[in-house]
Amino acid sequence: MIQDPSAAEIKGVAKLTKKESRLETGLFLLEGPQGLKEALQRPKLIEKIFATETFQEKYPDLISRAEQARVTLTIVSDAALKALSDTTTPQGVVAVCQQFHVSLEDVLAAKPKLIAFLAQIRDPGNAGTVLRAADAAGADAVVFSKGSVDIYNPKVVRSTTGSMFHLPFVVEADIEHSIASLKQAGLQVLAADVNGSSLAGVDTSSLAKPTVWLFGNEAWGLEPEVAALADTLVQVPIYGAAESLNLATAASVCLYASAFAQNG
Repeated sequence: MIQDPSAAEIKGVAKLTKKESRLETGLFLLEGPQGLKEALQRPKLIEKIFATETFQEKYPDLISRAEQARVTLTIVSDAALKALSDTTTPQGVVAVCQQFHVSLEDVLAAKPKLIAFLAQIRDPGNAGTVLRAADAAGADAVVFSKGSVDIYNPKVVRSTTGSMFHLPFVVEADIEHSIASLKQAGLQVLAADVNGSSLAGVDTSSLAKPTVWLFGNEAWGLEPEVAALADTLVQVPIYGAAESLNLATAASVCLYASAFAQNG
């Protein structure tokens, strides 16, 4: 057991909370039992697991699966685990995982029907929640543009609640080049924009087509030159008194509108 939070191994792993270290090593941190449960479906991605004795007692099934997959497990004190976590109340387990994003070419090779494209999304919670919604809606991939939050940021990873292990995602995508490639592959591009026509008025037959949903920054939305790349601008109508919808909420509505149409 590692007791000391200042132990060399703990300090080394804790560096992965910083983007610079993640870029240098190609690794990232995954925290919590739900994330670990999903990661264990792809155990070769897990380099090492750090867990407290309490976690070991509470989740014997996860510990057993890790051992069966021959993943290195190190028991640590609560203080040592807290040094690896960026949360106020750590969940008892942190795993070191290999980064596993794919290229846009990989995504296109699978002939996708539904993609979420995040253009300069900066909020970790929104980014992770949109990826989770895309997973729930049966999307084939999520694309993060250059200038977006790092998908491997601990807050993003945590907010996906394991969905990041369910569908492919692209990072650091060039918006103009990527949109052109997606269109060439036969996908229409619908952009969520307050200046668009109402989603309620979009024909089901249109929504059923292979689609890329383009979502902009939380504060300023889509830049005019980015919005111009879309085939159609669409807004989520607000029937009540709310001023606006949270990005992740609006994205969920849009993705599910396509999912309903595509899946009958």
